[in-house]
Amino acid sequence: KDAPVKKITPKKVVEKKERILGIDPGFGRIGFGVIEKNNNNNWKVVGYGCIETSPQREFIDRLDDLHKILKKVIKKYNPTRSAVEDLFFAKNVKTAIKVAQARGVILLTLRLADLEIDEFTPLQIKQTIVGYGRAEKRQVQEMLKINLNMKEKPKQDDAADALAVALTCGVSLKMKGLL
Repeated sequence: KDAPVKKITPKKVVEKKERILGIDPGFGRIGFGVIEKNNNNNWKVVGYGCIETSPQREFIDRLDDLHKILKKVIKKYNPTRSAVEDLFFAKNVKTAIKVAQARGVILLTLRLADLEIDEFTPLQIKQTIVGYGRAEKRQVQEMLKINLNMKEKPKQDDAADALAVALTCGVSLKMKGLL
C-alpha cells in the first residue's frame, strides 16, 4: 500500500525591499533621508529631516547627541544600507575638522548598526541626480522632487542633500546590477 501523498506548499519567498538611509554630515545640523523601492520599481521617500545639536553644549557632548539620535533614526526607519556624502571643504579648516569628527561618529554609528556604507562626493551626487557635476542646489532639489515623486521640494537643504545621497546610492546599486 502506497503512503498517502502529502501536499507540500512552497514557502513564499519574501524579498526584503532595499531601504537606503542617506546622510549629509555635519555637527550642528545633519541631514538624513530615507528612500525605498516601491512596487513600480521606483524610489519613494519614506522620511527625511535634520538632526540638530545645540551650540550651547560642549563639542564632545554634541557628538554623543548625534550618535544617540542617529541610532534612533536607524531604529525608526530600519534601513537595509546607508550612504554618506564625502567631505569637501575649500576654506575653514577648523570647521572641516569638526565636521570630519562628526562624520567619523556617523560612520561608526552606521557600522555598529551593521549597515553597508556607500560614500559619494558632491560631484558624483550632482552628476547622478542632475546630469551635471556643478549643478546648483535648487537644480538638485527640483530633480529630487521629480525623481522621488514628491509634492514639494524639501525645505531644509541638509535633508534634501541627504535624499540626494540616498538616491545616488540607489542609482549606483542599479548600475552595478545589485538591484
